Amino acid sequence: MSPIGPMTPDAAWPRLKPATNADSGAVRGLVFTVLQEYGLKPDPGCTDADLDDIEQSYLARGGVFYVLEEQDGSIVGSYGLYPMKPGVCELRKMYLHRAYRGKGLGRRLLEDALSHAKELGFRQVTLETASVLKEAIRLYERSGFKPIKADHLSRRCDQAYVLDL
Repeated sequence: MSPIGPMTPDAAWPRLKPATNADSGAVRGLVFTVLQEYGLKPDPGCTDADLDDIEQSYLARGGVFYVLEEQDGSIVGSYGLYPMKPGVCELRKMYLHRAYRGKGLGRRLLEDALSHAKELGFRQVTLETASVLKEAIRLYERSGFKPIKADHLSRRCDQAYVLDL
């Protein structure tokens, strides 16, 4: 397990760890809660079905899924890299619990995701998002993601971005 970095100089929590299927319920709870905070509808039968089996949906395909875990075991953040085609992955399910926003943890999650993407040999990262997620969009754009026109978007998404690594 690699620490994502402390919230305070002497804190080791929250920490980033690879997710397993044992984390699926907690991740689903986090994702659905954040979506609902922004007036977005969870889609367990389609867009969010990948959370039912994280190991098969991400790891078995050559991707990764990480969770940001608190000392009590609660999941407060997440991200996944989902291989799309050779050299290209999609950043998915990057969410952060409300109490942890504004502390630089979103940026650290994204930096960790991009580092893993490079380590796995991906040359490009894509993502889809909803315009209501303004903080996330600012983070993506500051990190070099460029808007693109996508042929198809998930039901709740109205924007797509790409970053060449």
